[in-house]
Amino acid sequence: MSSLLSKFDPFDGDNIIRITAGLFMFPRVAGKITGYEATLGFFEKAGFHPAPAFLVLAGVMEAVSGLCLVFGLWVRFAAPVAAGALFVAAAALFEVGGFKWVWNKGGFEYPVFWGLICLAIAIKEWLPLLRRWFPRAA
Repeated sequence: MSSLLSKFDPFDGDNIIRITAGLFMFPRVAGKITGYEATLGFFEKAGFHPAPAFLVLAGVMEAVSGLCLVFGLWVRFAAPVAAGALFVAAAALFEVGGFKWVWNKGGFEYPVFWGLICLAIAIKEWLPLLRRWFPRAA
């Protein structure tokens, strides 16, 4: 199987997780676009100043990292970017709403879960390289 096709092999569990993690970034981006004013207010409450700049930055980071994860491009870099964006989102939800875990109550369960998935993808991508650089430590 060619390298390109192997990135979409439906029988490879790593592909399923990577593609799903990338796809789940797009509702976040869509929410920033369709609910711009409400999201802007949330960013201000969370302490991101200037809020419009951070809103655009978050949207771009989520869109680009999501596309890279879906298509298997630069996954080694896209996964930690996605994880970072999701962990910052979780921290912002905590800042604004306090300790609420479940997503349907405005909690941070969703970004923590997908952030951990993206972190696991990043570790899987970086580990072989780290083992080559540091053969005894890894």
